[in-house]
Amino acid sequence: MVNGEVSFWYADGGLPEPGPALTEDTTADVAVVGAGYTGLWTAYYLKQARPELDVVVLESRFAGFGASGRNGGWLTNSMTGGREDYAASHGRELTGRFQTLLNETVDEVIRVAAAEGIDADIAKGGELIVARNPAQQQRLQDWAAAESVWPEAGARLLDAAETSQRIRIDRAVGSLFQPHCARIQPAKLVRGLADTVRRMGVRLYEGTTVTEILPNQARTDRGTVEARYILRATEGFTAGLKSAHRDWLPMNSSLIVTEPLPEHVWTQIGWDGAEALGDMAHAYMYAQRTSDGRIALGGRGVPYRYGSGLDTDGATQPKTVAQLADILHSMFPATRSARLEHAWSGVLGVPRDWKATVGLDPQTGLGWAGGYVGTGVAATNLAARTLRDLIVDPGSELTRMPWVNRKVRRWEVEPLRWLAVKAMYSAYHAADRAENGRLKSTSLIARMADKVSGRS
Repeated sequence: MVNGEVSFWYADGGLPEPGPALTEDTTADVAVVGAGYTGLWTAYYLKQARPELDVVVLESRFAGFGASGRNGGWLTNSMTGGREDYAASHGRELTGRFQTLLNETVDEVIRVAAAEGIDADIAKGGELIVARNPAQQQRLQDWAAAESVWPEAGARLLDAAETSQRIRIDRAVGSLFQPHCARIQPAKLVRGLADTVRRMGVRLYEGTTVTEILPNQARTDRGTVEARYILRATEGFTAGLKSAHRDWLPMNSSLIVTEPLPEHVWTQIGWDGAEALGDMAHAYMYAQRTSDGRIALGGRGVPYRYGSGLDTDGATQPKTVAQLADILHSMFPATRSARLEHAWSGVLGVPRDWKATVGLDPQTGLGWAGGYVGTGVAATNLAARTLRDLIVDPGSELTRMPWVNRKVRRWEVEPLRWLAVKAMYSAYHAADRAENGRLKSTSLIARMADKVSGRS
């Protein structure tokens, strides 16, 4: 089994060689820091709106080295942090419109990929979140009741039989299905975007590490870029910037992928509708059926490194691989004889209140977007269009959405945040074990962890 090497999504073609690096000081209209989905979508929409703009994108390794090239491939309509808080602060109507925009963003990504000739193995099959014990079923039903007052999301509750008609998951007792989700091959999408923005005239400098972001300046190890707007799109790697070290916590997530499964295994499993699959566990899993007939499954292993440490090549601890394999085999016993071909990890950005933000300070020209908490494949696109409007069309509908220019308090200093995250996930794992035993309702341990973490 291959371990690390960034991710399985690069296995076919190998890791890309970084493109040209910055070689000297330069100027631009807009400098974007980070060549993942957020940065590349931002460059794309800025050049579409104003082709005359000189846009520079700076990337420390290669486009798609971070979460954009490592994620589970869910292009979904999730609103991080939940809608109720936004409704309380911004009203029911605006929050409902925000949800509709996220739904539409799934189709916008599909549209642009087709228009630009980006083959990212996209298949729109919806999202299925399954419950596998009584406590999970209780949470699922509570969630379904909450979703019923938000018809914009399109979610509906399925019983055990209806769930099995979509995917046959061992011990499944019900699920929630929503249609606004597509499976993608993450690396193909991000590399396709990189090629597209280059064709549009964007200057993409890879192998160029930004060391400091200041008003009108992005300082790198190879020179300084001066620009009217400096946009930070660094997601989980934001902690590597001294000025933003405690803004977003870099949370680790890990994945495994099987070999291509034989037809008789798929006959037992079903899953021919390309649904993205998740569960109602506290330390939840996420999975997809890949275009070549594998199962890619992820979840939390070692969720956080002391001091907001960042990984290099995605290497994953054997214990985490074993945990994910146990989940895979528990859900799909027919996969027990299947070989695991690749394991990898990556970091995602987690704000202190677990809600994504996008914003721009018109006085300093400093902008940002991120903190997607693991559900950013679609949200990056909407965030990028919002950044575009904050620059070229301030006052547009997108700039009035509730995630714009939100201020979030910073994470605690060490060792407090390491102890808190370690304790939180220890509590979630303990709660899941209890609920898989005899506990019939949500564990009190998990409820307390939600309160302390800020997730509820």
